[in-house]
Amino acid sequence: MRSHIVAGVALVFFGFSGQALSKVTTAEAERLDEDLTPVGAERAGNRSGSIPAWTGGLTTPPEGWRKGQVEIDPFPEDQALFVITSDNLDLYRDKLSDGHIAMLEKYGPDFFMPVYQTRRTAAFPEHVYDKFRENALTAELLDNGNGVRDTIMTSPFPIPKDGLEVIWNHILRYRGEEISLRSASATPQKDGSYNPVVNDYDYFFAYSQKGAELAEIDNKIFYLKTDTIAPSSLAGTITLVHETLDQVRSPRLAWRYDSGSRRLRRSPNLAYETDLPNSSSLRSVDQKDMYNGAPNQYDWELKGKRELFVPYNAYKLHGPEVEADDVIRPGHINQELTRYELHRVWVVEAKRRTGISHIYDRRVFYVDEDSWQILASEEYDADGNLWRVSEAHNISYYSEPVFWTTMEMTYDLKAERYYIDGLDDGFPAYDFSPGFRGGEFTASAARRAARR
Repeated sequence: MRSHIVAGVALVFFGFSGQALSKVTTAEAERLDEDLTPVGAERAGNRSGSIPAWTGGLTTPPEGWRKGQVEIDPFPEDQALFVITSDNLDLYRDKLSDGHIAMLEKYGPDFFMPVYQTRRTAAFPEHVYDKFRENALTAELLDNGNGVRDTIMTSPFPIPKDGLEVIWNHILRYRGEEISLRSASATPQKDGSYNPVVNDYDYFFAYSQKGAELAEIDNKIFYLKTDTIAPSSLAGTITLVHETLDQVRSPRLAWRYDSGSRRLRRSPNLAYETDLPNSSSLRSVDQKDMYNGAPNQYDWELKGKRELFVPYNAYKLHGPEVEADDVIRPGHINQELTRYELHRVWVVEAKRRTGISHIYDRRVFYVDEDSWQILASEEYDADGNLWRVSEAHNISYYSEPVFWTTMEMTYDLKAERYYIDGLDDGFPAYDFSPGFRGGEFTASAARRAARR
């Protein structure tokens, strides 16, 4: 079995013609312990001091939090420094994305952006930092851009040279080794009415397992099983995904079971521009987690870095007392619960390749320098018009030091509706150590679970 896996991965990662790209020199990699942080961000703050220096991130939970509890706000005394509105946005235009400008102009004064003190909280375990340093010296992006090699556990390119490397950093960023959680999504009507869809999510990150080797993970990034709990009309629906590193030569594997047919079927089209299930056609599959899947439908350009006001440290949205009714409003979420901070972000533009069919002709991503998490994005239609604006509201988790989304949404400027995911609604804290063994993520295991 082991020799079969090794041979298969060798084909995927070493069987391409053409020269591999990337890697940095030893001198460049040494910067990760000098002027750059271990993940590749600028260690120093900005000249004005509005972005502070990185001093290790949030590594100690706040007093009063206990393991097994939902994360509490580590900065309860923080007050907004100022609020950006449709009336004063010109004062801040140079530090706003086009998407946020459009939201302010369309939905103001109800849509506003409370800006808080910048706190660079992103932090990861020390063994993950070690892998960043190793990946910097070995990781290579294959010439077709659809695969990487000689990388493991976390982002491959802490010192990126192009936009495709930045996107791979997001796709492969460290999110723990496994996680189990319950969360709800919704697609509110224009009047704010909604019917939540509640799902249980189980992730096993094969790529990020401590001690894992690339040749042993069978080209898998992670395994995901979702089980729909509510509403009753959807209850019992199970989706199983095997997420692959190179999805062109070894496509994503997906299965879906619905209680109506009582059969587990392959879902070969669960990718790219396909409507995300239960999103009312307001979001595509490749927008889940802000961007996922093979990058082969776009040409990627790194536009550089910008200082932008972006969602960050969203503990008010994540709080154990916050319910869906507190969050959902007509047109957009309750901005009273949001927190924006000034951070440096990598700006990546994706342009649809000639001859490729996709609902988005152009996309712009804003990627956090401290975590490689996409914080915001813009999606444009075939006529070049801004169509949708997406946000990821993130926190630093405590039981496992990771910086990850707690809530994300896509605003459709044409439909004047939005899709939101991450409504906790009193659900238990995320479990970063559920003890999965891997066998829970086979098609036969999903079939057995469906019959129970």
